[in-house]
Amino acid sequence: MKTQMNLADYNHPLVKETAYNLTKGAKTDRQKIENLFYYVRDEIKFGFVTEVDYMSASDIINKKLGACNNKGVLLFALCKSIDIPVRMHFSLINKEIQRGLFKGIAYKLLPSKLSHGWVEVFIEDKWRNIDSYINDETYYQAARKELKNRNWDTGFSVACSSGESSSAFDIDEEKFVQMDAVAEDQGVWNDPSDYLFSELYHNKVNFVKELIIKYIIFPKINKRVSDLRNSYMNGLC
Repeated sequence: MKTQMNLADYNHPLVKETAYNLTKGAKTDRQKIENLFYYVRDEIKFGFVTEVDYMSASDIINKKLGACNNKGVLLFALCKSIDIPVRMHFSLINKEIQRGLFKGIAYKLLPSKLSHGWVEVFIEDKWRNIDSYINDETYYQAARKELKNRNWDTGFSVACSSGESSSAFDIDEEKFVQMDAVAEDQGVWNDPSDYLFSELYHNKVNFVKELIIKYIIFPKINKRVSDLRNSYMNGLC
């Protein structure tokens, strides 16, 4: 068991400064959340880090890279740093969400279900779900096009089996990027670290598999993500 650390370090000067600069002109909490959302979605590129889910919000800002739980922790911390009521909702998600990115032995090494979190904000007297910040817009569009080319409804970090997914900020309709792949609800948490360091957290493998995933597989996956993004930008996919 890893020693628990404060992942959502919302009092860190970099987190507070980032949130302030992003929201200083906003008039309402809705506008503030929207500004934070688009920063997390597009300035923090979708990809996998060697820290896996154990990277602090301040480090994510510096690294400018993260997957669903990293980006969720960051959005959580940014909201909390400016006193917007926020919590994390965790679940188990089918590993099919990662097919196309993880291939062959890499896909087999993944647990059958993965721990996946999204952000809930309390605004206008209601808790509202947000997960569409996970994929930066260019990668999201590339992934959707790749799914269409393969006649898939799930893969490449996108799930749309029950209809259209969306990468837009829409807390009224609550359109999602990965929710269709959720298999088991694991509840809401006031501090993401409490879940990510608990026995419920599912993204665990043995030491040897962990080294292989971090230092051999993740670099290949990130290149695959980058190539797909670049191909879309260049009109090749």
